[in-house]
Amino acid sequence: MEVIKTIKQTFTTVALLCALQTGVFAATMPETTVPHQYPAKYTPEYIKQITPAYKDVSKEEVFYVALDMLKDTEGMFSRNAILGNNLSQKPMKIEFRDLGLINQNYANFDALGWKKGKNLFIYINKKHKNAPAGALAALLAHEALHQDEFNSLAEETYAWTMEAFVWDEILKIYPESNQESSALVKRENTLKKLLEKGNYTNKYIKKAVVQNDGYKNLPSYSPGFDNL
Repeated sequence: MEVIKTIKQTFTTVALLCALQTGVFAATMPETTVPHQYPAKYTPEYIKQITPAYKDVSKEEVFYVALDMLKDTEGMFSRNAILGNNLSQKPMKIEFRDLGLINQNYANFDALGWKKGKNLFIYINKKHKNAPAGALAALLAHEALHQDEFNSLAEETYAWTMEAFVWDEILKIYPESNQESSALVKRENTLKKLLEKGNYTNKYIKKAVVQNDGYKNLPSYSPGFDNL
């Protein structure tokens, strides 16, 4: 966890417009329906109890579960950011979208951060609508770090590393989230392998980010992310 702790100490502001290009993590599997999207603890009664805490960010119940699963993980920072502790000081809005309708270049992205005026949005590709809530939680942990119009290789490296750490933790707490038929789970497991290969540093994740065609025009650094 040392890389996360080190970057957190220097974290001052974060950037938006992370068009999470599938790049080296391109999903080739067709959309499938998973049998158990939520861990067993998330019964209808339990979800009803947690809904008031999350209803301002989305109309989609699965995002309530995903955000709740971030508790007691490295993703707590992201969870709090989504709930309003961000540069806009407002809850982010999360929804599933056909990203190709925003721009055809975004059609195969896994997620897209968007800023309208002072409001922040996270759009998740609708192909992930049936993904396990735990995989969505890891993706949200990444997306919530992007909060303004700037982006960089350093920022993406940090966000991908955060995503990998959160997925690693999610699997320890909720191992049933590892539903390998899901395209999003395949992405998360690829990130996890890069994290493990680098002995829980960003060494190989950083290489993957730099080699990703979706980020080829990004600067090395952006506000709050000055160390690649």
